[in-house]
Amino acid sequence: MHTLRLHIDANNLSSSAGRAAIEQAAAVLRRGGTVAFPTETVYGLGANALDATAVAKIFVAKQRPGWDPLIVHLADRAALPAITQAVSPNASRLMDAFWPGPLTLLLPRSDAVPRTVTAGRPLVGVRIPRHPIAHALLQAAGVPVAAPSANLFGRTSPTLAAHVAEDLEGRIDVIIDSGETTHGLESTVVDPNADPPVVYRPGVITLDQVRAVCPGAVLYGEKVPSAVTGPESLPSPGVGIRHYAPHARLVLIDTGPDQTIRFASEVRAAEESGQKTGLMLPEAFEYHDAGSALVYRWGTWTNEEELAQKLFAGLRWLDAQGAMLIVCPLPEAKGIGVAMRDRLQKAARR
Repeated sequence: MHTLRLHIDANNLSSSAGRAAIEQAAAVLRRGGTVAFPTETVYGLGANALDATAVAKIFVAKQRPGWDPLIVHLADRAALPAITQAVSPNASRLMDAFWPGPLTLLLPRSDAVPRTVTAGRPLVGVRIPRHPIAHALLQAAGVPVAAPSANLFGRTSPTLAAHVAEDLEGRIDVIIDSGETTHGLESTVVDPNADPPVVYRPGVITLDQVRAVCPGAVLYGEKVPSAVTGPESLPSPGVGIRHYAPHARLVLIDTGPDQTIRFASEVRAAEESGQKTGLMLPEAFEYHDAGSALVYRWGTWTNEEELAQKLFAGLRWLDAQGAMLIVCPLPEAKGIGVAMRDRLQKAARR
């Protein structure tokens, strides 16, 4: 399969070239093809969410198992009746607070949504993205678009079109290239129908922000499936056992007063073993002896938004440089740090 690359400037969508490129990609979606496109979170791989044959192409391209559900992206709330049977009061409040934006809500699936989208479960993940290209594409396509992250299953999520091409070139129809994504982490996923509401996947919209709208909301307690029987269909996107992973082995150094000392000890051990070592090294982390290790300048240690935006790009860069082992400090479990810890801990599992 030939993968078409379309370069679109998000700041110049009204140009004739921008409109033509959006319409070209939208036509591919309408006829059942696959399109990778930028959102404010990461790049997504989209197909017509109401076309089971088109949806199946996502699973084939990503090598994604059928037990992992997808998220459906809409242009606006007027499209909700085609996707869901009901919107609860909590769901409506969360939509008012955070849509368009990086929030996915699990809503009762309508009969029009193929069961493959939800892994056979009664709830479908739905969000309205804020990114101008994602919004323009959804409007032009005129169909709801199922779109997980545009990478091979289990791999590090893509924040650049180059990351998409690295995994999916020749496996999908179109890649829209519009530079780096804004947040760099996938959307927060909430089940607003539960009492209390459940945050299944933390993201840029934090648990505290969700609780400000829905007091009492809780973070999902992950249940690890049996290694013998394998996982059942997952209750939500983003709760798989191992996900977001680089090729290199990932070693995490948890927070604490001696975090930099433990970081240094792990780096020395890796260097002494002869493994090519990569470091996710934030500024102001108080570690200055990288030796021969590959160093990705992760951003300012006290700037959660910057660390989140650069996280996946850093893991992919160190992979590309040939690192066999990556040492990474874990941010504190507060604010967006909760989401970064979630991604890193899943990525480090073996």
